[in-house]
Amino acid sequence: MKRVSMQDVRKTDYYYEEAIKTLLTNIKFAGKDVKTILLTSCYPNEGKSDITFSLAREMAASGKRVLLLDTDMRKSTYALRFRVAESVSGLSQFLSGQIGIADLLYSTNYENLDIIFAGPSVPNPSALLGEGIFSTLMKKLREHYDYIFVDTPPLGTIIDAAIVAQKCDGAVLVVESEAVSHKVAKKVLVQIEKSGCRTLGAVLNKVDMKKDKYYSRYSGKYAAYYEKMKEDQNKN
Repeated sequence: MKRVSMQDVRKTDYYYEEAIKTLLTNIKFAGKDVKTILLTSCYPNEGKSDITFSLAREMAASGKRVLLLDTDMRKSTYALRFRVAESVSGLSQFLSGQIGIADLLYSTNYENLDIIFAGPSVPNPSALLGEGIFSTLMKKLREHYDYIFVDTPPLGTIIDAAIVAQKCDGAVLVVESEAVSHKVAKKVLVQIEKSGCRTLGAVLNKVDMKKDKYYSRYSGKYAAYYEKMKEDQNKN
């Protein structure tokens, strides 16, 4: 297995970190049979990939063997987003028979976390995902990992995620606050249900906490305490 170095250059805060931990806990309590978790959104740029990476990294940090699988063979940004300097192969090349599984999997600089990149863009990703080779791959990966987090293209505009959902145990819908209508979100959830995949829940992302005066008033002091605690730990 080859190795790549990934740099998480995103700025996170107390609320984001706590939300990820809460979501992670809910996934763990979803049941022992829920091992492959799909994440999708309605539209591009709702923060789906950032949440997928954060969940995979935190689950790996808890001691579980984790795989992050990027199935967006239309417009993947993982290598660029996380500043991967190495030249990497990916899922599109594997599904089209250009590489074997030995050249598909990469270990990362995060302990217990491996990744499969999407690979070069292809004109027919939905067709490739519908082939038996993808089903076989998912079955093999289940045998080696405790959890597999699957990043898919937005289901509100592309059907790829519904095809992938047929091979997953559960799905999480990421919705950007004040950017997606209830009608569109409901339509996406229906598509997930039709695939036979269990809906684990939805994540409301990019919430402006300053607008919620009640939450800010009672949570702000905990955020301040959390930051001070981290500062004290760094000094020691």
